[in-house]
Amino acid sequence: MAKFLLGKKIGMSQIFQENGAVVPVTVIEIEPNIVTQIKTPAKDGYSAVQVGTGKKNKIKKPQVGHFKELGKFKHVREFAVNEADASLRVGDKNEVSVFVPGDIVKVTGISKGKGFAGAVKRHGFHGMPASHGHRSVQRHVGSIGQRFPQHTLKGMRMAGRMGNAKTTTRGLEIIRVDAENSQ
Repeated sequence: MAKFLLGKKIGMSQIFQENGAVVPVTVIEIEPNIVTQIKTPAKDGYSAVQVGTGKKNKIKKPQVGHFKELGKFKHVREFAVNEADASLRVGDKNEVSVFVPGDIVKVTGISKGKGFAGAVKRHGFHGMPASHGHRSVQRHVGSIGQRFPQHTLKGMRMAGRMGNAKTTTRGLEIIRVDAENSQ
């Protein structure tokens, strides 16, 4: 069965294991995840489950018709599933109890925004030498291209806005599940 939930990061903590090792953990609060739509290959061309969570006061009219009697959701996401795993029905609640300690999960979220950053901070460039002819270009990028073609190629690593982007971390282990507090 496919396991997926939408949650909100509360903060960081640490847990002491039986052998005395300290493990850093991230505490995630899980609001009720309600299935809003089941996508099938016959109708939509692929298999997925659409889940909504959170409360929102004002939503657009097409969403009102889409959610019908389920409520108004702040966050709506789709998760790909196999046809065999699509045992959920519209209106079902996905609880935190689907996970057990020891499960390996993939977590996706938005990274912290750092604002406009230079090439040294953003890409880890080492910068220029501090002597031997270099005066005031220690943290510069260096060359950003060649003589031909006479434009900067796409994807050239330069200064720019850093962070505030979708980031995925794979291979995280669930240490503890608190079903009472939905964490």
